[in-house]
Amino acid sequence: MSTINVPKREEVSVANQAIFDNLEKAVGFVPNLFATYAHSENALGNYLGLSNAKTSLKAKEKEVVNLAVSQVNNCIYCLSAHTAIGKMNGFTDEQILELRAGKASFDDKLDALARLAKNITENRGATDEQVLADFFAAGWTKENLIDTIVLVGDKTISNYVHSTTKVPVDFPVAQPLEAVEA
Repeated sequence: MSTINVPKREEVSVANQAIFDNLEKAVGFVPNLFATYAHSENALGNYLGLSNAKTSLKAKEKEVVNLAVSQVNNCIYCLSAHTAIGKMNGFTDEQILELRAGKASFDDKLDALARLAKNITENRGATDEQVLADFFAAGWTKENLIDTIVLVGDKTISNYVHSTTKVPVDFPVAQPLEAVEA
C-alpha cells in the first residue's frame, strides 16, 4: 500500500491554508488527521463544519460518544486525540477507559449514552431496542438521539480516514484497551 503523506501548509489549496492557519491559532498545531483531509479541496472544511456544528450534546457528552465509537472502530489516532480531549473535559484515566469500553459506572446518564454509541456503532445503526429504551429512561431526548447518531457518523468518518491513511498519531498514544483490562 502506498503511504499517504501528511500535507504541509504550502502543499494544500489557499482555502485549506486558511483553515490550517485557524487551526494553528485555535489548537496550537494542525493535527495530522485534519491535515490529511486537506488532500481534498473541500473535505477539511466540510468535516470541520460537521464536527463543529451545533448539537444538543455538551462537550463532555460528545467525548463519551467519540471514545466509544473510536474504540469500536479501533482507531488509535482518534482514541489518542479523544483521550487527551476527554482529560481536558474533566474525565479521569479510569473513566476514559470505561467510556472506551462503552460504559460509565460513575454516571448513569453518561452510561446510557456510552452504551448507545457503542451499540449503534457495533450494529451499524441497527440499535438494540433495550439500549434505546435505557437511553430514554436515563433522561435523554429524541433530539439527543439524533445528535448522537450524527456524532457517531462524524467520528466514524475520521476513524475511517485514519484506518485507510494510517497517518502518524501526533497525540500521546492511547494504550490498547485489552492491555489495560488484562
